[in-house]
Amino acid sequence: MQFAKRLEKIPPYLFAEINRKRHELEAKGVDIINLAIGDPDKPTPAHILQAMHEAIDDAATHNYPPYQGTQEFREAAAKWMERRFGVTDLNPNTEVVCSIGSKEAIHNTFLAFVEAGDYTLIPDPGYPVYRTATLFAGGEPYTMPLKAENKFLPDLNMIPEKIAHKTKLLWINYPNNPTGAIATLDFFAELVAFCKQYDILLCHDNAYSEMAYDGYKPPSVLQVPGAKDVAIEFHSLSKSYNMTGWRIGFAVGNPIGIKGLTQVKSNVDSGVFKAIQQSGIAAYSTNEAELQSLISVYQNRRDIIVKGLQSLGWPIEPPQATLYVWVSVPPGYTSTEFVTLLLDKCGILVPPGNGYGASGEGFFRIALTIPDERMHEAIQRLKDAGIRYEA
Repeated sequence: MQFAKRLEKIPPYLFAEINRKRHELEAKGVDIINLAIGDPDKPTPAHILQAMHEAIDDAATHNYPPYQGTQEFREAAAKWMERRFGVTDLNPNTEVVCSIGSKEAIHNTFLAFVEAGDYTLIPDPGYPVYRTATLFAGGEPYTMPLKAENKFLPDLNMIPEKIAHKTKLLWINYPNNPTGAIATLDFFAELVAFCKQYDILLCHDNAYSEMAYDGYKPPSVLQVPGAKDVAIEFHSLSKSYNMTGWRIGFAVGNPIGIKGLTQVKSNVDSGVFKAIQQSGIAAYSTNEAELQSLISVYQNRRDIIVKGLQSLGWPIEPPQATLYVWVSVPPGYTSTEFVTLLLDKCGILVPPGNGYGASGEGFFRIALTIPDERMHEAIQRLKDAGIRYEA
């Protein structure tokens, strides 16, 4: 038997490889501090669990759900967008679709709009699915480098006009994985204008909208006047409410974008279990105090890592959002060389920046998803190994 030729273009998924390496070392008895994957370690809040217990006992949740999500869930998502961002004009019937988390919705959007010969504009470094989904759909990814000197925002002036005219989708992700960068509504307005000029569907992966610190509140691209003419936005309950394994989220915005995504979904999956949708509705009712108590855990971990690295010479500032700290490798190392050194000498597992794209070279990413004491231990292991940032 032979794989389809399309798989020749698709590398192994970055985090599948990281997990393989972790399990291999743990089997040898190595105590690994896993700072690689953004999987929250805290339990899902009790009121969400209670909603699940009640819903799962209701026989009405045991049959197939509507492909686009239950009416109740879609209405709750639209109301959450209104409360959180002031986006008041979303039609739950045509501009909201429930998704199995963000990953499948992102992938299916490529299948809905991209054909052979089409380009997609994707951030580099960026979530690996943007690139692989382009290739699965037969398109050509055109990377938008995210540079520190530009605050990890793409420079739209660097996109050739001939590429823009052939582009179907432009992807952004702010707060950004892996860099932790943020974007303003003014920048979103520039993106909206660019996509209107070239008839491009603007896709905003807003999975980290609630993972923000020091009082910062990330915006939605749909807050830009006229954005819904060209934009859809993806939200996930995974990180905000410690629900990574539940697999639930939603996409909202431009009705053509939502219709295309829904048409693909109706042919490749059977929707989200109704009981989980009920739990998602409960998640949207989480009060601000409880949400901030979750966020404070990650803010404290961010501070442990940032202060610890600063004490070892790293020129680093605390990110305002996401579950990640994007860190420069010391001079004289490539990203791969340095993360290998951390693993071999310290038993610390982190992904290299170039795993997120060529422009990620020279960086590595730390996930804030292990207990505080292990964060402190990671810093101590660096000190004990004599690993510092020497300019």
